[in-house]
Amino acid sequence: MAGMGSATLHRHFRAATAMSPLQYQKALRLQEARRRLIANSSASEAAYAVGYESEPQFSRDYTRMFGIPPGRDAVRLRR
Repeated sequence: MAGMGSATLHRHFRAATAMSPLQYQKALRLQEARRRLIANSSASEAAYAVGYESEPQFSRDYTRMFGIPPGRDAVRLRR
């Protein structure tokens, strides 16, 4: 569709976003999960809603990105 090979697309994508397409997709999912947590979803509901099948993996990724576990972040954000 873009008229370029996979490696070229990934290189251009990384140059434009400073992350790989998979990292970008994960960041979007985690930002949506955070939005859902603010809107009173539980961590497990938010995880499954954005496509995670494993709650522990979601918690690890969330903590890596935001520096705090999803449950504690939800309480902090709702204040």
